[in-house]
Amino acid sequence: QVQLVESGGGLVQAGDSLTLSCAASGRTFSTYDCGWFRQAPGKEREFVAGIRWSGGNTKYADNVKGRFTISRDYAKNTVYLQMNSLKPEDTAVYYCAVDSHFEIVVPTTKSLYDYWGQGTQVTVSS
Repeated sequence: QVQLVESGGGLVQAGDSLTLSCAASGRTFSTYDCGWFRQAPGKEREFVAGIRWSGGNTKYADNVKGRFTISRDYAKNTVYLQMNSLKPEDTAVYYCAVDSHFEIVVPTTKSLYDYWGQGTQVTVSS
């Protein structure tokens, strides 16, 4: 069982930066792939970024590539999402998720993730 708690969301202006944190409980967290998803009003939840359990591989959605960075701190059992050059279209509720199954590559499909946080709101004003 894994419990995830996101933090770090807020209201920022376009061009600003923000770092989201996802604190996890559970001793096996370090063996799981992790991901960040987001959901804007009236839209489907979409993949943003993912990182392998080893931390050696990452993957990003095309619309955040070059602006967002996912990382993890094993000592703190925490996954981060550094977001730079934020745009109004980045406004959404951001969710942290964990895939506890064996995967070969960074999972990008939300159905593969079986543990989710409660979400944190990010609002970017123009």
